[in-house]
Amino acid sequence: RLVIVISAILTFGGAAAIAALEWNNPGTLGAFTAPQKLLAALFQSVTLRTAGFVTFDQNAMRGASKAVTDLLMLIGGSSGSTAGGVKTVTVGVILLAAWAGARGQEDVRVMHRTIPRASVANATALFVLVLFLSMLGASVLCIADGVSLQNAVYEVVSAICTVGITTGITPQLGVVSQLVLIVFMFFGRLGIMTISVGFMAADRAGARVQYAETKVMIG
Repeated sequence: RLVIVISAILTFGGAAAIAALEWNNPGTLGAFTAPQKLLAALFQSVTLRTAGFVTFDQNAMRGASKAVTDLLMLIGGSSGSTAGGVKTVTVGVILLAAWAGARGQEDVRVMHRTIPRASVANATALFVLVLFLSMLGASVLCIADGVSLQNAVYEVVSAICTVGITTGITPQLGVVSQLVLIVFMFFGRLGIMTISVGFMAADRAGARVQYAETKVMIG
């Protein structure tokens, strides 16, 4: 049920955001009729997390729309699917953990079930790793080829989340930037899945040794 709820929110919420932001943009949805705009926005929201097909120029989107697109690509599809991204359940667990922490609760609960702390830690680690690599790769593109940070983030997130769409700058990138994208596409297809399986099958022998706790200031 959690997967269905998250997927529905991302699909229709993403479509609503894209439609609202691009409704009158002549470079994207502006040239379509109202029904076509709604359909194109819905298709864009779905394809960002699965197929990678597009119906309008991605570079013509407004900055806010590209930010929404980056987020949808980063999240990707559902766990166990062939879609890319960090997966819907991963993000859902992180958000639930943040909500529980804001309410002063130690346990993460959803639908009358408790999510193990190890799962919360694994989800957070995976998300932070992919986010860090995305920002690192975008920085390389900006430095090596002088592209805008906005388009660099778009290209890198599309590569590491194996979406396959572009703002059109890929052919103009140099060898270094193209190699970064190639490595990220390979990592996104195999690396994220390998890390996820590693989390599930990790040897818990290290837990036999416990150190004294220390308090750190958060925020």
